[in-house]
Parts: sequence; structure tokens; C-alpha cells
Amino acid sequence: MKTALILGGGFAGCAAAHQLALMGGWDVTLVEKAPVLGAGVRTYTWGGHPYTFGPRHFLTPFDHVREFLHKYVPLRPCADHEFLTYVERDDRFYHYPIHRDDIDEMPEKHEILAELDESAVVQGARDAKNFEEYWIASIGRTLYGKFIDGYSKKMWMLDDNRDIDDFTWSPKGVTIKEGPRAAWDSAFSGYPIAPDGYNAYFDIATADAKVRLGTTVEEYDIGRKRVKLDGEWRAYDIIISSISPDALGQYEYGELPYIGRELLKIVLPVERALPEHVYFIYFANDEPFTRVTEYKKFTRHKSDTTLITVETPSTRNKLYPLPIRAEINRAQRYMDDFPEGVFCVGRAGTYQYNVDIDDTIDHAMKVGKALR
Repeated sequence: MKTALILGGGFAGCAAAHQLALMGGWDVTLVEKAPVLGAGVRTYTWGGHPYTFGPRHFLTPFDHVREFLHKYVPLRPCADHEFLTYVERDDRFYHYPIHRDDIDEMPEKHEILAELDESAVVQGARDAKNFEEYWIASIGRTLYGKFIDGYSKKMWMLDDNRDIDDFTWSPKGVTIKEGPRAAWDSAFSGYPIAPDGYNAYFDIATADAKVRLGTTVEEYDIGRKRVKLDGEWRAYDIIISSISPDALGQYEYGELPYIGRELLKIVLPVERALPEHVYFIYFANDEPFTRVTEYKKFTRHKSDTTLITVETPSTRNKLYPLPIRAEINRAQRYMDDFPEGVFCVGRAGTYQYNVDIDDTIDHAMKVGKALR
């Protein structure tokens, strides 16, 4: 029987263990430093309300991934959800993604429309060299100042949005939205029906693995596909890593930067805090926080009270790889050094910000396909 070590027990690591179990013929050990599986996607409760560390709805354009997960975690659609942004200088809440209809309500309506009508806008976005250039070329300087500039600096804890030079993604996939107010039109958005969210999947996915919680790898020798655990070196036929590639590379090229989040949980004495279809609100101003989420919108939990969470950028944990090419290239340098039989999956494992639950499952499927 072939041996596999999986590093990290978040969604990516669990999905990888599941693929090996479905294939059969693998003796799998999964190592997770936390006392539980699921990482930021695990569902907990506060005041009786289920919640995850940030809104973890399942969003995907991939039918095969949705159908796969739905077999193990039945999902309900939540395609009606809308997001808002609070713009303090207007003292208004506007839809997000930026909606063309909202422009009529803005004090600088004529200036904004003139900027949007400039013929250079589309070409300028294509030629943009950084995040700021992309957004100004896409929506004009006024809308950029209202919605993007301050929020992005706050989110990434940067002084200058021009430092962000990987921007092939855009929030919610569009710069200016028209038509329905719901956030997504072209992808499935859903949430688990079960009160404990995705938790059952983590147990299903790792049922055939030797799961070692509360365990930290002491040393890595990735060139020989071995690690030191409990003071002993152990070699494996393959290693699947969902942890940051700099850790595997013993930080030879330096440490990769991440931005994290602090999550403040607040129970309110009302049945519903936000408007009917609004799931969360962005804050694009000088507030220290970036987003407020009302979890009942996702979980459909029944209660006379409601749980909201307030997210604040932090350096105390590592959640989001920075979309900066120099750092992405540094991560790739680590991965290029890894030998055949070492696979990287998930957001941290591949050092890609624009990776979500569906991508982690797809990464695991691709590893499984490569091993067949």
C-alpha cells in the first residue's frame, strides 16, 4: 500500500484525503496543528447561532464540483443575496458590486457618467499595471475613490494600492453591474442545509485517514519527501500540502506575507438586523473594520436574536496571500524546488488569494487524477 502525508486539515487537506480514499490503495496520514478539522470553514456556535470564520458560502461556476459536494453536504441555493457598501462621505449605502442604477443617487452623478463614457476606459483597464490603474481605468477616479481605494488599502493593510499588481480577479467578477441586484448571476451560490454546515464533510472525507490533530511537523525534508514527527523521520510516497510553501521550504527564500482577520461576534436582541436580501455590508471608509455579516441569512437559523460578526484586518493570523507578483513568484520558486510527488492544494498551499472552497475541491480532484 502506498503512503501519503497530508499537511493541513482545512477544506483542502480534507478534500485531498477524500480523493485518496475514493481511489483506494493509500495509507493516509493527515497532520493538523489545530484541535479540530475544517480551519476557517468549520462551523461553531455563539449564542446558539451557527457561524464560520467569515461568510463561507459555497460559490462555484463548476457543476462537477457542486454536484460532488452536494452528495455529501446537501446545499440550498442562496442566489438572492445582495451586498451593500457604506460610503460615509455620501452617508449612503450603495449596492456592491457597484450597480449602474445607484449612480443616479450619487452627488457626483454627471462627473461619474462622464468618466464612464471615456473611450479610454476599457483599453486602459486591459493595459493596467497595478490594481489602482485597473480600477480607475474601469470605473473612473470618482467611483474608485468611493468604493475601492480606502477599502482595498484597509483590507490589505497597505499604504498604496499600486503595490497590488496581480488583479486578474475583481470583486464578484465585475466592475459595474447591471440587471439583478443579487451579487452573482453566472455562478451557483449556496450554503449547507445542515445546522453544522460543512462539518460532516470533514469527518466523511478523513474517515479512512490517520488524523493527527494538535500536531506540528518538527522538520521538513521535502527533497526526500519526509518529515520529522514525534522526533522521528518518516518518509512517504507522496506529500499533499495545504500549508504555505515557505514552511515546506524551510523559509530558504524568506517568509511569504499574509493578511489575516479578527472576528468580533455580536448577538443582537432583534430577529433580523439587515434588510431582507442583504447578507453582508462592506465599509469603505476610515472604520477599522471591513465587513459586517449576518449569519442567519446563510444558515437560516431560527431565533428571536441574531448574530452579526465584524471583520477587522490583522497580522495575527494568516488567511489571505497578498496579490503581489513578487510574492507570488517567491511562492512559485519554493514550489519549483519540490520534487515529483509533492502536491500543493488550496489557498495557502498554492499561495493564491483567489481560491475558494470549490477550487480546493477541484485541486484535490486534479491530484487524484494525476495519481491514477
